[in-house]
Amino acid sequence: MASDNEQFATNVYYDRTFDCDAAKILPGEYYYTPKDMLIVTVLGSCVSACIRDRVSGLGGMNHFMLPDGGGDANSPASASARYGSYAMEILINDLLKSGARRENMEAKVFGGGAVLRGFTAINVGERNAAFVMSYLKTEKIRVVAEDLNDVFPRKVYFFPRTGKVLVKKLMQSHNDTLAKRELDYASRLKEPVGGEIDLF
Repeated sequence: MASDNEQFATNVYYDRTFDCDAAKILPGEYYYTPKDMLIVTVLGSCVSACIRDRVSGLGGMNHFMLPDGGGDANSPASASARYGSYAMEILINDLLKSGARRENMEAKVFGGGAVLRGFTAINVGERNAAFVMSYLKTEKIRVVAEDLNDVFPRKVYFFPRTGKVLVKKLMQSHNDTLAKRELDYASRLKEPVGGEIDLF
């Protein structure tokens, strides 16, 4: 069962642009599906891993940020790494439970932009990007595409069935919705991470 910090996205709608069903995921959410549909999110300093079974087309996406634990986020002992691991494990485990095979899994990763003012001192975007790459390497899940770091927010469209991803870099605007959403999410991350998860 997911903790309050990682929830299955419930915002599913019909996307007229792509003429298919779509799931929109917010910070701290994830979504996976065997259906021919779209998963979309907007990233600032958060990262998303788009993971799919390249044979069956079963796939999903998460959207997470390491809490500000300081220190080495890639250290297995750090609280932030435990949280990041949980965000990755819940998606991978749900894919495996639904029939994906680990040896067929591949990932595309996005985000980690330096977009939140006031977060530059701890390089939260860079830490998130480094964490997701390190995690996937440890889990032996091949990264077939990445668009990490830089200074732009990104809108990511993932089609799990085919593996296609479209990334739109968003120019900085006066709209602070993304920054507010990520800051609200960052403040929620101070709560403890949910129970232990065993990988298959």
